[in-house]
Amino acid sequence: MSISSLVFEINRVKDRIEEEVSARISEFERLNTLGNNHWFSELCFCILTANSSAELGIRLQEKIGEGFLTYSKERIERELREAGHRFWRKRAEFIVNARRYGNIKEIISEIIEVRGVFHAREWLVGNIKGLGYKEASHFLRNVGYFDLAILDRHVISVMADHGLCSAPKTLTRRKYLEIERLFSKVSELLEMKPGVLDLYVWYLKTGKVLK
Repeated sequence: MSISSLVFEINRVKDRIEEEVSARISEFERLNTLGNNHWFSELCFCILTANSSAELGIRLQEKIGEGFLTYSKERIERELREAGHRFWRKRAEFIVNARRYGNIKEIISEIIEVRGVFHAREWLVGNIKGLGYKEASHFLRNVGYFDLAILDRHVISVMADHGLCSAPKTLTRRKYLEIERLFSKVSELLEMKPGVLDLYVWYLKTGKVLK
């Protein structure tokens, strides 16, 4: 197994799901044009998916909406608990703490304009409690920046299956960047951005194309 075997697998499913992937990309590009409230909602979605599932994060985002900015901490806790989120108390705390950056689009757009998307990820990891490199990359992809790899357990598992890496017990910054470089080599061979390739790799493991 090798990079070429993963490239083969992606090409095998590409025609089958390319239209669905393109629709997701269009959603991300549209979100890029929207304002701070929409970006903050997406930030909260990414906080909620950490050690949880994208499906649960989507359901909660659809239910709470702009309430992420206005609900009391207690109400957010209740919404998360009733939906079955394992870490309802801590995630509610992270969301309320993040409100100090309610102008998140302005902050991130300025950092990217001046220093680039990788620096924006470092800012997110350093300033938003609840975001690691995977969640920060996820957020940036979902608001329209496709140069980062979203290395969740599904993606790393597929890479491990093809002999590109081992699944680390702890995904440190150093290890994340190391695996991301390998992921970027695959994306270069396929001539697609890492944030786009993620959707195909995720499909290989789950059979779904989610945000």
